[in-house]
Amino acid sequence: MTTIHLSKHVAAEPERVFAAYADIPNAAKHIEGIIRVEMLTNGPVGVGTRFRETRMMFKKEHNEEMEVTAFSPGRSYSVTCESCGSVTECQFTFSKANGGTQVDMQMTCRPVTLFAKLMYPLGRLMMGSMVKLLEKDLDDVKAVIESGRVPAQDSSAITTDRC
Repeated sequence: MTTIHLSKHVAAEPERVFAAYADIPNAAKHIEGIIRVEMLTNGPVGVGTRFRETRMMFKKEHNEEMEVTAFSPGRSYSVTCESCGSVTECQFTFSKANGGTQVDMQMTCRPVTLFAKLMYPLGRLMMGSMVKLLEKDLDDVKAVIESGRVPAQDSSAITTDRC
């Protein structure tokens, strides 16, 4: 199993920071590395929300289907993806810190198929690239929030009761 932990301080209140990071339908507008997001479920973002994210990686478009698996408005959410024989979970937590918000992101990747387990040592060679990509995503959203380009989130866009 591989785990990456990153932290970022954002100069804004936790509710606003959470709303921007959890704005999955508009992620491509805020994160340079995302080409597009296709929502696969209707309604506000919450547990059970499914979406397809398209990124440019190694000069090719790469699609991943993801699902929100935990969602606590203003505090945390998790997104899980099964791909290439591995299960990847990204958990984001938001807490007040130093007059703003501390954003902690933890990504865990666990190989589940024999092929993924055999390829695991090669995958570890890509860790540096993955860390840079995740850092850039966090920096992109931080910049959008701190510039004031993210409007206050409509409360109807956040829910905790979707299953």
